[in-house]
Amino acid sequence: MVFSAKYGRSDGNSWASIKGFSLQVLTGRWFMMFSSFMIMSVSGATYMFSLYSREIKLVLGYDQSTLNQLSFFKDLGANIGILSGLINEVTPPWASLLIGGVLNFFGYFAIWLAVTGKIAKPQVWNMCLYIFIGANSHCSTKTGAVVTSVKNFPGIRGIVLGLLSGYQGVSAAIITQLYYAFYGNDSKSLILLMAWLPTATAIVFLPVIRNHRSIQQPNDTKAFYRFLYLSLVLAGFLMIVIIAQQCFTFSPNEYNVTTTVMLLLLILPLAVVIVEEHKIWKSRQQNINREDSQMLLANYPNIATENPYQEESSHTEQTVEEKVSCWENILRPPERGEDHTILQAIFSLDMVVLLLVSICSFGSNLTMVNNLSQIGISLGYPAHTITTFVSLMSLWIYLGKVIQGVVAEFILSKFKVPRPFMLTSLLLLSCVGHLLIAFNVPNGLYIASIVIGFCFGANWPLLYSIISELFGLKHYSTLFNVGSISSPIGSYLLSVRVAGYLYDMEARRQMEALGQKTSPGEELNCNGDECYKLAFITMTAVCLFGACLSLILVFRTIQLYRRDLYKKFNGATTDVTETTDVTETAVS
Repeated sequence: MVFSAKYGRSDGNSWASIKGFSLQVLTGRWFMMFSSFMIMSVSGATYMFSLYSREIKLVLGYDQSTLNQLSFFKDLGANIGILSGLINEVTPPWASLLIGGVLNFFGYFAIWLAVTGKIAKPQVWNMCLYIFIGANSHCSTKTGAVVTSVKNFPGIRGIVLGLLSGYQGVSAAIITQLYYAFYGNDSKSLILLMAWLPTATAIVFLPVIRNHRSIQQPNDTKAFYRFLYLSLVLAGFLMIVIIAQQCFTFSPNEYNVTTTVMLLLLILPLAVVIVEEHKIWKSRQQNINREDSQMLLANYPNIATENPYQEESSHTEQTVEEKVSCWENILRPPERGEDHTILQAIFSLDMVVLLLVSICSFGSNLTMVNNLSQIGISLGYPAHTITTFVSLMSLWIYLGKVIQGVVAEFILSKFKVPRPFMLTSLLLLSCVGHLLIAFNVPNGLYIASIVIGFCFGANWPLLYSIISELFGLKHYSTLFNVGSISSPIGSYLLSVRVAGYLYDMEARRQMEALGQKTSPGEELNCNGDECYKLAFITMTAVCLFGACLSLILVFRTIQLYRRDLYKKFNGATTDVTETTDVTETAVS
C-alpha cells in the first residue's frame, strides 16, 4: 500500500520502517534542536580572545590599548548583527548559516596568516577588520540557529535560550580540548582551529535548520530538562578534565582519550531526539492502523505562514497598514507582549531602558572577560593558571546561561516576578566580582572569574527572553540582534576607554619611576594592584547605576508578567510539518 510506505507502516517491510523513521528523525524539529546545540557548541571563539591575544601582542608588538582596540572590534563584530537579522527575515535559516560559515573562515584564517608570518605584518586597521569579520560570522550562525529554535519552541523560549546560550558559553572549553588533541600547545594553531571548525559544523548541519509549523507539545519541557541534564554532565566532565590537566602533565594519547569522551558526551542528546521522535512515530502508527490517516491529513491543510501566531495576526496587521503608514505608527505601538514592528520596538522607552541597563552589565563584565589574562599577570598569578581561568570562566558562563534559563522560567511561572528584576540581581552580584579584583583579595581572581562568568552568561538569555516577551516574535530575528548592540558599546566605553586607558597610564608611570622612556606603539606592561584598581572601582559604580535603572523596567512590566505570556503557544497539536515533510519526501 503506497500510503503505508509513506509513513513506514509495518507491513513486514522492516527496511521501509527503518528508512521512514530515520527520515522522520532527520527532518524533525528535535534533530533541528540537536543540530543547533552542535552549531552553538563551537561558536564561542569570541570568548577565547584571552588565549590568543598575548600571541598577537607579542608577534605584532601591540600595546595594551591597541589590544583592547582589537578586543572592541571583536565585540563589535560579535554583536552587530542587525543585517544578519534582516537577512534572516527574508531568507531561510540555512542562508544565515552559510554566510556565517564563510565569514568565520575568512576572518580567523586571515588572523592566523598574520600571526604566523605567512603574510606581511598587517596594519592595525587590517587586524581590526579581520577580527571584526571573524566575530561577526557568529551573528549569522547564532541568528539562524537560535531564532529558529525559539520559533519552533515558543512556549518554553527561556529554557531554549538558556540551553543554546549555554552551549555557546561552554564552547571555549570544548574548542580548547580539541585544540590540545589536534595541535598540542601551539596557540597559533588555536586560531587556525577557530577558522575551520565552526565553518565545517555550520555547513554540515545547515540543511536541517528550518522553521517547523508546530505548537508546543505537553512533553516538550521534560525533553528539554533531559537536554539540560546531559549538558550538565558534559560541563562537569570538562571541569574535571581542566582541573586534572593543571595538576598533571597529559600525554598526547591522554588528550585523545579525554577528547573522545567529550565528543561522546556532546552527541549524547541525540538519544533524547530519537526517544521523542519514536513517540511521534508510535502515535502515527496507531493513527494509520485505525485508518484515520486520511482524515488527519484533511484536517490540517497547508499552512501559509511559518509560525502559528503570525497567521493569527496577519489580518490585523494588514488592516493597520491600510489605515496608518508604518512611520505614523511608530509612536503608537501595541500592548507589551504583542508583535511590534521593528521601529516600534526600537523607539519604545522599554527598549531604551533595556539597552542602557545591558550596556552597564555587558560593558563591565566584558572588561573582566577580555582582560582576564592581563589581569592575572598584573596581579602576580602564575602564568600556567591563566588558561585555567579562561576555561573555568567558560564553564561558569555556561552555567549562568542554563541555570538562568531554568530558574527564571520557574520563578516567572510560580511567583510571577518580572523577568527584568533578575537583571537587577545580576548587576548587584557583579559588583562583588569587580571589588575582589579592585582590591586584589588573596585568590580573589578565582572567585571573581566564577562570579563574573556566571553573571555575564546569565545576562544573554535574559536579555533575549525579555525582548521576545515585550515585543513579540514576528520580527525577533532583527530585534534579537538589536539587543546585542549593547555589548560592543559597553565594551568600548568601559574596556577600551576606561580599563585600557587606565592600565596604560599606570604602566607608563611605573616605567617613568624606573627611569625608562616610553614611545608610541611600544608594548606596555603593568604590574601590581594599581593596574586595574581604579578601573574596577569604576565598573562597580557602573553596575550599581545599572541596577537602579533596571528597576524602572521592573515597575513598567509588572502587569505584563502577571498574566500567562505563553498561553497562545500551548497545546497538544500534532506537528503537521513533520508529517507533511516525511510524506512528501517518501512520495518523491
